[in-house]
Amino acid sequence: MRTGFTEAQRRDPRIRAADDILRKCVHCGFCAPACPTYRLTGDELDGPRGRIWLMRDLLEAGGAAPEAAGPAADPGVVAHLDRCLGCLACMPACPSGVDYRSLIGIGREVIEARARRGWWDRTLRAALGRILPDPGLFAALLRIARPLAPLGRIIGGRIGAGLALAAGARVRQSGDAGPGVYPSAGERRGRVALITGCAQSALAPDINAALIRILNRAGIEAVVLPGVNCCGALNEHLGQADMARAHALGVISRALAEADGRGVDALLQTASGCGTFMKSYGGLFHAEERAAEPARRLAGLVRDAGEYLAGLDLVLSPAPDHPVRRIAWQAPCSLANGQGGAGYGRALLARAGFDVVEPPEGPVCCGSAGTYNLTEPAIADRLGADKGRALDGLGADVVVSSNLGCMMQLAPHLGTPVVHLVELLDWAQGGPRPHSLGALPAADAGPPQDG
Repeated sequence: MRTGFTEAQRRDPRIRAADDILRKCVHCGFCAPACPTYRLTGDELDGPRGRIWLMRDLLEAGGAAPEAAGPAADPGVVAHLDRCLGCLACMPACPSGVDYRSLIGIGREVIEARARRGWWDRTLRAALGRILPDPGLFAALLRIARPLAPLGRIIGGRIGAGLALAAGARVRQSGDAGPGVYPSAGERRGRVALITGCAQSALAPDINAALIRILNRAGIEAVVLPGVNCCGALNEHLGQADMARAHALGVISRALAEADGRGVDALLQTASGCGTFMKSYGGLFHAEERAAEPARRLAGLVRDAGEYLAGLDLVLSPAPDHPVRRIAWQAPCSLANGQGGAGYGRALLARAGFDVVEPPEGPVCCGSAGTYNLTEPAIADRLGADKGRALDGLGADVVVSSNLGCMMQLAPHLGTPVVHLVELLDWAQGGPRPHSLGALPAADAGPPQDG
């Protein structure tokens, strides 16, 4: 793609990064059929190639720096870029290696600076960027919203989507994993770090606890880092780049201090969307080389939980009378497209003796996509319904995912329970029955509880 940035514009590191990405695009269009929003609307500007054109024009008109005196972004351009899921399905489909992930991050930052949004849109996005990354604030809001959750379907829209989220929140349990060191059982074979997470620690805090039990049984010591929750992915998705960088710097500082102090083999994530973002930390600091180097170092330590577990010699065979046998594996697009790691979960489930099936269309986005199901609920609901029908058609006992956002997005559209990968593997090893499997027949008690 031809670009026309001035030399003055190219002094901005973000412009240089964007220019390098844009010039790789050859307009071939192979990305279009892979894009969920393009398939829904049929609009070229709702596909990756069209959005790349829009971002080039937007950046050329005023540069990438938010403080640049560029023109206000056209509302149509804002709408088309807002409708991007960030699912990254375009990247494996691109024969030219266009780094769309980094480009849409720059584009979102510029849009957020130049868009002339209505008061409700501004208020919602500001609230999401402030509340979701703060587990305390988010948990308090959930307590207020949960009694109103049945009204979600009646109200609809963004408020209805938020109430639906509250309906799917889990009750905090006494065994949840807070900051601290969780020693291995027997001889220590490794040491890993985790962060509690932001939305997940309020919505489903028992997921990390399940991973820690698996690790400890395998001889891996786990340390849940104090003082950091959010990785910054939610803010980055909203175009709030400064807030995203602030959260990222907190994770980088604390995790590298642990790695340099007592050593860790990896920084694990049980939310694949967070893992994908953290693995790209190096590109978050275009203008700050001093921050970019430790960011790249930290990114090299990040592993998805399934990715790390697949490298361990785990004993995974469930009891012969285990009530779950046939698994529908829902590989999140963040894992499949952003990390190339769809196969890890499938391999672990097969090693455990489950019959694993997958939708024939592969890891098509379910519509969760960070905050997308709250900012673009109509499209998200259509994608969730389509994905739910595809998964139900597989005839599985349960659906397994490795991203809480996908699980909560899919649950209302499924006729079977949906559970996180590490919770199911923990249960197969004798751990607690996953909270989300309450819909299975009560007579099937499953493996005995820990303790």
